[in-house]
Amino acid sequence: MLYVSTRAGQAAATQTPQQFSDILLGGLAPDGGLYLPSEYPQVSGAELDAWRKLSYADLAFEILRKFATDIPEADLKKLCKKTYTADVYRNARKGEKAAEITPLRVLEKDGDKTLILQALSNGPTLAFKDMAMQLLGNLFEYTLAKNKAELNIFGATSGDTGSAAEYAMRGKKGIRVFMLSPHKKMSAFQSAQMFSLQDPNIFNVAVEGVFDDCQDMVKAVSNDLPFKAAQKIGTVNSINWARVVAQVVYYFRGYLAATADNTQKVSFTVPSGNFGNICAGHIARMMGLPIDRLVAATNENDVLDEFFRTGVYRVRKSSETYHTSSPSMDISKASNFERFVYDLVGRDGERVRALFHKVETEGGFDLSGKPGSDGDEFKLVSEYGFVSGKSTHKDRLDTIRDVADDYDITIDTHTADGIKVARQYMAPGVPMIVLETALAAKFNETILDALGVDAERPAGFENIESLPQKFIVMPADVAKMKTYIAANTGL
Repeated sequence: MLYVSTRAGQAAATQTPQQFSDILLGGLAPDGGLYLPSEYPQVSGAELDAWRKLSYADLAFEILRKFATDIPEADLKKLCKKTYTADVYRNARKGEKAAEITPLRVLEKDGDKTLILQALSNGPTLAFKDMAMQLLGNLFEYTLAKNKAELNIFGATSGDTGSAAEYAMRGKKGIRVFMLSPHKKMSAFQSAQMFSLQDPNIFNVAVEGVFDDCQDMVKAVSNDLPFKAAQKIGTVNSINWARVVAQVVYYFRGYLAATADNTQKVSFTVPSGNFGNICAGHIARMMGLPIDRLVAATNENDVLDEFFRTGVYRVRKSSETYHTSSPSMDISKASNFERFVYDLVGRDGERVRALFHKVETEGGFDLSGKPGSDGDEFKLVSEYGFVSGKSTHKDRLDTIRDVADDYDITIDTHTADGIKVARQYMAPGVPMIVLETALAAKFNETILDALGVDAERPAGFENIESLPQKFIVMPADVAKMKTYIAANTGL
């Protein structure tokens, strides 16, 4: 399996295709694009039948071996078995089996309409990001040891990526983590999860700005190729291909657990900000997984909902980005969206380069097909199964209350956005699976507001906010960030 950049020429003649291990430790391609397989591997009905009986670790191996063809299969299988264990994903709720890793729970049946919640938050940081990040930590350590190398991970988080990355990388030999987050714009629990880590290889930087300012700093450093090479910079943000492909696994798992045979279809609703999670669903669908609809659920920061309704991709400025009660989706520039656009425009890398240059210079592009627009590909969106919807703070509170009253489950604010929007698209005979984002304890301020009681916390997290915290505050200044990285790597 070879990988190409979303910004290379249409026939990929302008670049040298890379293997999985070549792109594992990095983020952006040298031309500023994102990596995708030169073609999507296909999954047969016979394979789906065989996969129904597999453990999560074995299913992960079967899917990942199609993408990581340069890693010896015996090694890849060991890495999957090391990652996906009941000991790592131990925070199962009452009635769930930790060994299932991503158990399903039927929330409601209305005639032949079914709403299902897929638990993705049983990992060490109680968020879906653990599903990929734990594997990434093991892959990184394996690759670095093999090459006698080291890596400085530089990333940005709006809440959950940072803690998932730091918990996956803490204590890993040859790895340091520099993580940016928007100062005072995460929940108290999220901040404490990151800032309370005292490991010497973890560096937390609170940036005076919003998440998009943090993300822009990561891209600026990644685009400085000499600095990136000298400081051995890699990334764990959702632009990292290995992270996206690891997330593909739970779409297959959800489908196989919700259906009896391969003639059935399901839909997925995905709380969406940076487009990485739902991009994995797009890839699963392109591989042949029988997905009917992929529903992108946004909060008030609705840049993705606007595109899937109108064909206009309009990035918001920092001043136009709302600080909401589902803060991990407070994103107005969806980094992974470029991967979908690449497929949407027929894998024309030159076209993608022009469109995203327009994002940087004019704040967006228009594929609606209207006079003066940049193209008419919006008419093709339905062929990829995408629809969308938006949720507000009031919607979140109402949905949290409804789910608690009706099903005795306390859901987090982002999952509430997902359930609210999912109900708009439920169809007869097609189970709707909502991907859980995090455990409710991570957003207790809003749970308290909605239910009048604190969210239950798993053992070990009872007093996390009172732990000593280690972080620095920095303006959104790329030069200062580079100086800080260089001073702490010793390179």
